[in-house]
Amino acid sequence: MGIKNQLKEYRAEQDITQAQLAEQVNVSRQTINAIETGKYDPSLELALKIADFFDTEVERIFSLAQRTKD
Repeated sequence: MGIKNQLKEYRAEQDITQAQLAEQVNVSRQTINAIETGKYDPSLELALKIADFFDTEVERIFSLAQRTKD
């Protein structure tokens, strides 16, 4: 079970680049890209920093992906 996120949508609403967000939360642009594409699940600390940057609750940006039943 991975983490789904709305990070790209939040960035688009604020009209900021991956690089700009990365600088604000002290990670690389590649990390932001990996989070957005689902290749990397952020630590709790990073998820909280991102939510704080967007002045919203972490649950609005990040949620657990639903596991499909076999």
